[in-house]
Amino acid sequence: MMKPAKQLIRRLSLVSLCLMIVAPAMAALTSHEILRTADRSRGNVDGIIWKLGIGAKEKGELSTMNFNVSARGFDMLAETLDPPKHKGNKLLMIHGNMWFYKPGLSKPVPISKRQRLLGNAAYGDIASTNYADDYEAIALPDDKYKGEDCYVYDLKSINKSATYDRIKYWVSKQRLVGVHAEYATVSGKKFKSADMEYGNKVKYDGEMRPFISGISIYDELMSADVTMLDFGPPKLRSLPDHLFNLNLFMK
Repeated sequence: MMKPAKQLIRRLSLVSLCLMIVAPAMAALTSHEILRTADRSRGNVDGIIWKLGIGAKEKGELSTMNFNVSARGFDMLAETLDPPKHKGNKLLMIHGNMWFYKPGLSKPVPISKRQRLLGNAAYGDIASTNYADDYEAIALPDDKYKGEDCYVYDLKSINKSATYDRIKYWVSKQRLVGVHAEYATVSGKKFKSADMEYGNKVKYDGEMRPFISGISIYDELMSADVTMLDFGPPKLRSLPDHLFNLNLFMK
């Protein structure tokens, strides 16, 4: 017959083992937390600048554009560097709303983030993502993408200013960054897809995080056409309020 002391030790050991098994589940991130973390690797940080190059291959011809981008949270200011005919053009996004300005205009022009910028890239593709708040996330079965274990979400827009109505989104479990997306209409018809790369790094809350370095966007109907977004090394910097002031946008 087992002695009381040994019975107690055995019970305590069993309880400890159960707690060790349950603890990871209790600490599991919610879908919103996963998407919020992934958003931070797409520009959602306080004060950051980078250079962005876009190259679009369409029907065998290559077109390019280059920008200086300043972002704070989900607000953004982008100024076109080249080609020469577009130099000095500006984009401003505040609270999800976007405006365009070029020298000679009397005032900024409101535009949709869904409008085509170059190739398969929309204006909203150069801005920070806010998938955590702009979309309702429905968790789909986990999957692998290019050998990497991923969470998968069906994202449905709940914000009229969102760049896309619907996105199927693969988020790396290990790195907590979005690695692949399929963009669809409200009805679910896919019209383009994208792969993301994270060769840059940025310090967030004392921790080094991967940061977006490239996006390849593929047209679902013309698979030979591809648009590449190349994000230069990001620099954390305190940005003044006037950069994100629509009344000062033309200055």
